[in-house]
Amino acid sequence: MKLALSLITLILLALIVPFFIPGAGKQAGVDPNSNLPWQIAVDGQGGSSVFGLQPGVSTLGDVRRKLGDEIEVAIIATPNEIGSLEGYYAQLPLGFVLARLIVTVDAPDEAISAMRERAVKAKHMESTTRRITLHPDDLAATDRLPIRAIAVIPTVNLDEATIVQRFGEPGERIAVSDKRTHLLYPKQGLDVVVDKDGKELLQYVAPRQFASLREPLLAAPAEDAPR
Repeated sequence: MKLALSLITLILLALIVPFFIPGAGKQAGVDPNSNLPWQIAVDGQGGSSVFGLQPGVSTLGDVRRKLGDEIEVAIIATPNEIGSLEGYYAQLPLGFVLARLIVTVDAPDEAISAMRERAVKAKHMESTTRRITLHPDDLAATDRLPIRAIAVIPTVNLDEATIVQRFGEPGERIAVSDKRTHLLYPKQGLDVVVDKDGKELLQYVAPRQFASLREPLLAAPAEDAPR
């Protein structure tokens, strides 16, 4: 449920920024040909690395050191759910790409509940989703926690042909509606959501954890399936 909540949250957060446009994200001191979203390295043992980070291994502190201190960390929660602990970059250079990037922190429900009790404040992001600001002590402690997933939100529409050109043919395609299809790359631990009406979404996990992305799609309610 946490990954599903994270995916919904990412879509709600998406605003217009350049993505996959050569030259759009060039910044001084940034190598435009490295750290790109399609540059995924696998270790052959169920692990992977993207943006210099290893899902399931790297900590939130590693994210800060690699990608910068501009990260915003908070609990994102909908009603009747504990929520997920997430780190958010509003604008980040990934090679020549400027993008929004979110990491989902691997924190147990008990820890998140305790953080909510000590939280400084909460505010509504949308009609029901809340963003809960952590107590300073909890915020400092989160740097020791590992990240479970990394997500990038494109804000220009990407067609399937462009995605296949960058990432190769997917291992599997799962249509969850007549407008939304997931392109699955299990060997790389990547799920690319292609949305005909909305924004595309890329989510990375360690390949050994790929079932956490795939299984919820197979269990989707019948009304979400294409007609």
